[in-house]
Amino acid sequence: MNRITRLTISAAAAALTISLSACGTLTELKPLNPSSLSDSSSSSKADSSSADSSSDDESSQQEKSDDSSEEKPDSKEESSSEIVETVAEDGVTLSNDSSDFVLLSEAVPDAILEMRYYSTYNFVGERIDGYEEPVAFLTKEAADALKEVSDELKEQGYRLKIYDAYRPQSAVDHFIRWAQDSDDTKMKDYFYPDLDKESLFPEGYAHSGNSRGSTVDVTLFDVSTQKDVDMGGTFDYFGEISRSDYVYITEEQYANRELLANAMKNHGFEQNAEEWWHFTLSDEPFTDTYFTFPVNSDSAVKN
Repeated sequence: MNRITRLTISAAAAALTISLSACGTLTELKPLNPSSLSDSSSSSKADSSSADSSSDDESSQQEKSDDSSEEKPDSKEESSSEIVETVAEDGVTLSNDSSDFVLLSEAVPDAILEMRYYSTYNFVGERIDGYEEPVAFLTKEAADALKEVSDELKEQGYRLKIYDAYRPQSAVDHFIRWAQDSDDTKMKDYFYPDLDKESLFPEGYAHSGNSRGSTVDVTLFDVSTQKDVDMGGTFDYFGEISRSDYVYITEEQYANRELLANAMKNHGFEQNAEEWWHFTLSDEPFTDTYFTFPVNSDSAVKN
């Protein structure tokens, strides 16, 4: 039979531990040493402190982990800046090395940039892949020659206006995809009104001379009139009127084309027969390499 003992302990009394026998009979009352409470409290605080310390360590480790995560993009940037050269299926070399290129705004500061493929006013009607900023690149050799052209024409009251220069391979790929979409003809009235879209690019077209980096598409700007010089045709117009030897224009228009062509030829450029605005450096440094780096200021290599 269980016996129950009631104990009343004042607030000042020492704490008691009660141990009960297996049968539930009160067998022993044992006063606790007050210092043990302090030890217990200290132990509890120590445990808490240890837990806080552990938490701090975990937080520190987490912060380090976060810092490590934040540093990853730098690693990716370093990876993406590596020079990569590949050989395309048709045997040409593709390279992302921009170290031999310069910004035209720095190399030819008097030139006016009107980068058509960065805008939507072009034969496609949208910004072209690879043109990420309205800047222009040429190889150093082509840029130096173009600076000489600019200086000569500036003395005559003209500025060069640049429509396009280096063209990344991704832009050419964009042109090819666009050409295969027979339903997209929104710019036909402006750039190829007399031609079917399917005939705009020659069969097998896969690369552009502009992608070699020493070709520039250019016209003249008259400083006195503050207008583009009348060339008897517009940039990127698909038709006979764009041929460099086209004679069914006014004498003034023909003379303007000759003025531009002669200045370019004086400094080592050759004119494309199909396009009066299209010139390539005769001694271009890369005859078999087509470049892939994007047109943006980050591609400018500081030497």
